[in-house]
Amino acid sequence: HVQVMESGGGLVQAGGSLRLSCLVAGLSFTDYAVAWLRQAPGTEREGLSCMSPRASLTYYPDSVKGRFTISRDYAKNTVYLQMNSLKPDDTAMYYCAAERRPNDYCSKSWKNWGEYDHRGQGTQVTVSS
Repeated sequence: HVQVMESGGGLVQAGGSLRLSCLVAGLSFTDYAVAWLRQAPGTEREGLSCMSPRASLTYYPDSVKGRFTISRDYAKNTVYLQMNSLKPDDTAMYYCAAERRPNDYCSKSWKNWGEYDHRGQGTQVTVSS
């Protein structure tokens, strides 16, 4: 039984930091690209970062590049998203997802929610001004 479970969300002031965690259990963690996406009310779900199965490649959109960092711990089957210099516009539900990959790349469609084999329920991040 595969589980994808996010944690670490909360309320933070603008300029602050948060680290989100995501436990990915019940699958061969080294075979999966892992990603973070988010969705604010009334908006499309947005891809934030993807890390390839063996962590050799990471992907970020310009909106978070330099502020957000994805990482993964193979011993703990856990993915992290370190978020710095948070802004009120970063307020959203944050989701973790995993996709089995035949190689050490993220999919070209990594920003798309439907691309992923396994997805979490999300953790809320609220940034106050």
